[in-house]
Amino acid sequence: MQLTPAQAQVARKWIEDGAKLSDFQRKLETEFGIKLTYMEVRILVDDLKVVPKDPDPPKAPEPAPAPAAAPAPDAAAAIVDPSAAPAAPAGAQVKVVVDSITRPGAIASGSVTFTDGQTAQWYLDQSGRFGMVPPTKGYRPSEADLQQFQVTLDRELQKLGI
Repeated sequence: MQLTPAQAQVARKWIEDGAKLSDFQRKLETEFGIKLTYMEVRILVDDLKVVPKDPDPPKAPEPAPAPAAAPAPDAAAAIVDPSAAPAAPAGAQVKVVVDSITRPGAIASGSVTFTDGQTAQWYLDQSGRFGMVPPTKGYRPSEADLQQFQVTLDRELQKLGI
């Protein structure tokens, strides 16, 4: 696939500005009317002599603030934070299941049930990238659940030799 010099310049700018290959592929189709497969897009990016930027690494979590002193027993009203997540039941565990038939394009996949009862699908692709797809858009498990999930998933993948 050959682009005109003007199109090539615009396409280089998209990649240099941090567009992912899927975004780049979408822009080629919407802006220039050029529909390419993902592999053709990868070859085109190589032909343009640009390298897509790696995503910024996630920031290390900040340490939890020290617990605040408990209010005096004679406090008239309790302070309630409506955005606070409900506490997990005592003894609740994150349950990780590894699929017996792996998703296409993945080296491992499965499901997870968090302590709040929410579930999500997870996968590890052939490039070693991890992904999780919750059934509820915007759902975020608690930090404690994520840590327990990572440990449990690591243990399960070690059993499989991954």
